[in-house]
Amino acid sequence: MTHVVMLGIDLGKNSCSVAGVDEAGRVVLRRRLSRDGIEPLLKKLPRCTVAMEACCGAHHVGRLAEALGHRVRLMPPEYVRPYVKAQKNDDRDAEAIAEAATRPTMRFVPLKGEAQLDVQALHRARERLVGERTALINQMRSLLLERGIVLPRRQQVLADWADEVLMEDAAGLSPRIVLLLTDMRAEWRELDRRIRMFDDEFVADARQDDAARRLSTIPGIGPINATALVAAIGDGSAFAKARDLAAWLGLVPRQATTGGRPKLLGITKRGSRYLRKNLIHGARAVLPRLAATETRLGRWLRELLARAHKNTVVVALANKLARIVWAVLARGRSYEAALAAG
Repeated sequence: MTHVVMLGIDLGKNSCSVAGVDEAGRVVLRRRLSRDGIEPLLKKLPRCTVAMEACCGAHHVGRLAEALGHRVRLMPPEYVRPYVKAQKNDDRDAEAIAEAATRPTMRFVPLKGEAQLDVQALHRARERLVGERTALINQMRSLLLERGIVLPRRQQVLADWADEVLMEDAAGLSPRIVLLLTDMRAEWRELDRRIRMFDDEFVADARQDDAARRLSTIPGIGPINATALVAAIGDGSAFAKARDLAAWLGLVPRQATTGGRPKLLGITKRGSRYLRKNLIHGARAVLPRLAATETRLGRWLRELLARAHKNTVVVALANKLARIVWAVLARGRSYEAALAAG
């Protein structure tokens, strides 16, 4: 154990595999242990680099290792996969993690604090409720469609219809279906209430956190986007430049280049689907207002709208917003419309 300078840990739900590597790159330690056995092992080891894939539970183990004086390196699983030799198993995975962490070009994931993980958990819980509400509304529409009642797709129209017609029993529906739809409408109201509670909490958090407050000055970035971005990327120091953040969010074109002839396809859609979706929604909401301004960003949008489809412009604006987010976080300044690049 005294020769271990790099410890690769393949985390599992119950059992984990570790591989210790010395300065020459030789594996000098292999062990299978339970998840509870990781901390005792880290206490026995001299200070070294602890490498893991950025997966569920990795940040918790990383904080334990940091508290014991170790250096922690988290990596995206897709970057570790090429280093797995021959047949895949837990021991080879741990060895691949240790080897990947030694590469000078490897990209690492910053260790998240407890507060960041808490905010991410709140966003996931809210997204689950939004999905449940959408499924409930779609089921109500399908029940009405089977009975010849077709309503516009807007949620408020369906809500108003349910509140007015069902109460008066004037829809020509059977009593049992009326009772079912009334119960579904009550469930819908409860989901709305719970989602509003999360929204109010995000608004309060965005007002208290300095980074989230600065992000909220960017058009298209509200409390939900601001708190989600701060929880995911912190101060943006993991990215060397603004376009790296846009690429990490999957907002850049896919490349299929060969023979020196570049070919750009649709966006890569890599990274966090939740962050990318929220940025695109924010860009879509703010596009008309920004395009009407006489700023550099407004002129750029008008030129782009003249030659590209509106949906393409929305994604391009989301890419631009991601770059502005990085600049605001990395430089510690609020958004200034006059300086927004075109």
